[in-house]
Amino acid sequence: MFPRPVEQASPAVRIGYQLALPVALIVWLLPLIGVAITSVKPASDLASGNYFGPPSSLAFSNYSDIFQNSLIGQYIFNSFKVTIPTVIGTLTLSCLTGFALGIYRFRGNLWIFFMFVAGNFVPFQILMVPVRNMTVNMGLYNTTLGLVLFHVAFQTGFCTLFMRNFIRMLPRELIEAARVEGVSEVRIFWYVVLPLMRPAIAALSVLIFTFIWNDYFWATVLTTSSSTQPVTAGLYSLNGQWIAQWQLVSAGAIVAALPPVAMFFLMQRHFIAGLTLGAVK
Repeated sequence: MFPRPVEQASPAVRIGYQLALPVALIVWLLPLIGVAITSVKPASDLASGNYFGPPSSLAFSNYSDIFQNSLIGQYIFNSFKVTIPTVIGTLTLSCLTGFALGIYRFRGNLWIFFMFVAGNFVPFQILMVPVRNMTVNMGLYNTTLGLVLFHVAFQTGFCTLFMRNFIRMLPRELIEAARVEGVSEVRIFWYVVLPLMRPAIAALSVLIFTFIWNDYFWATVLTTSSSTQPVTAGLYSLNGQWIAQWQLVSAGAIVAALPPVAMFFLMQRHFIAGLTLGAVK
């Protein structure tokens, strides 16, 4: 049913795999390599049509220009204002709902769980008009709070699915032993279940941080001004009024990609443990 490990394949297959893997990796990284090269090209190269060739000189000043001559710092700060509260709010709600759906047995438990899961199958594009109208009617349009509340609501379903399944794999004997000792349900959640959920929390933190930080669709639908737009929506402002300054846009894209990459490497050990815990007995 499952493919054999490449180590068990024939020598010809192993050699072909070793040759194909670097080629596939380079092809997959070509867009990122192109953006990185463009970010250090001088404007004269792009004006002369040198889009894909090597730069005539390295213009690392593009990175300083985006901070000196644009609002990239404000956009990055806006992204942090949206992403960090969203991660905290989503994890808080999903831990509580995952605990309730994973530990307690009550009528309608499965249906409530299905409702959380069903939200993940709704194409987010069809929500554009009703969500925008709702934020306008509530006075939350073009505000950081409106963007945070939407992301929390939209991401809680996936996180609840993850947390509920993770909690159900925990030994129920620990919870039963705590109940026998007379420990309240709140203290069981705080002192017994929550410490065991640290790998799952770390994994979800990286995933949700990356999802929200890289969001472009809702950043352009629900925000319009530089005081609220995240960096993904603000990158377009790096283009000039009459000429496309792709070297500045590319430099801004590289800078904008650094926070999620840094978070992944900082949380890498916990992230991998959270995704693989429970995969095998």
